[in-house]
Amino acid sequence: MPSAVRPPTAELAAQFALLSDPLRLQIVLALTEEQLCTCHLVDLTGAKQTTVSHHLRQLRDAGVVAGEAEGRFTWYRLTSDAFAAMLEALTGIGSVEDAPRLRPTCVG
Repeated sequence: MPSAVRPPTAELAAQFALLSDPLRLQIVLALTEEQLCTCHLVDLTGAKQTTVSHHLRQLRDAGVVAGEAEGRFTWYRLTSDAFAAMLEALTGIGSVEDAPRLRPTCVG
């Protein structure tokens, strides 16, 4: 991928950091299958409600999860482009053997 179209490193690092926590990753994976409310995520993960809510807030603040209030409950879903930049950056990693040498040889 040409460097001109790569997302900023800090943005990519932040997205990887979101997924580095096992509970947040478990929440994200659950939300890839269906919309869920906090009580469902508590049941699925075995974590306390306050802990799940904390991680949902971090995911919302990062823009990868959206919530829709319905009465006393909020249903959560992944946003459509939740990890688009990260996935795009990872697309070319499988072909690193074919990467060209673009810089001159170092002078010692």
